[in-house]
Amino acid sequence: MWDNPRLLNLAAALAAALAAAILGYAALHALARSPLFPLRELHVTGTLAHTTRAEIERAAAGFGGNFFAADLAELRARLERLPWVRRVELRRAWPDRVEARLEEHVALARWGEQGLISARGELFPGRLGAEQAARLPLLAGPPGTEAEVVRRYLRFAEILRPLGEAPERVILTQRHAWQLRTGGGLQLELGRDRGEPVERRLERFVAAYPATLGRLAQAEPREPRVVDLRYPNGFALRVPEWRS
Repeated sequence: MWDNPRLLNLAAALAAALAAAILGYAALHALARSPLFPLRELHVTGTLAHTTRAEIERAAAGFGGNFFAADLAELRARLERLPWVRRVELRRAWPDRVEARLEEHVALARWGEQGLISARGELFPGRLGAEQAARLPLLAGPPGTEAEVVRRYLRFAEILRPLGEAPERVILTQRHAWQLRTGGGLQLELGRDRGEPVERRLERFVAAYPATLGRLAQAEPREPRVVDLRYPNGFALRVPEWRS
């Protein structure tokens, strides 16, 4: 080997590359632990309707250190634990700043007693004032059905629009039966998706409404309060004021 110049040159090149790698690693390690280049600012952007600067500052309290070594994953996790924050994007901005873009949840409805839910079907622990919360519809269902309940709610709202009604309450029971109440106080028992989606029953009800309940509402001041749509070719109604 010692009399082979080619192998000697190759060994020398490998030794030099290894030494350079060790020196580079040591330099980066020293730079990461250096008191130089400290972080001095957290710059926050995004349209924030519910998350305050004070909440952000409390979540980021104690975060800092070296520009190169700061743990952005930890900061992201802290900020995403704030009740209204859905997603956080972070980037380092030379020489001493971290830029954070926050995206908030947009509340579609209340979800049982557990907080709020977005149109994406994502539960989050945001809180609203009593008056604001009362203006939101109420949705509920078994665990794991959040996205499905939101999807059905949006479809029910679309079907009811010709009547000038909107769902105020949509419940999926433990037996996977659908119950709906409109803002006008009409309660609809839709039942389960057996043989056909419950949306078909609701569509038939809306189509029949002008010639049936619509006329009845005009002729009588008493309005039907509960409509049972769990029939293949019709529906039944219960009027509490009518007693036999």
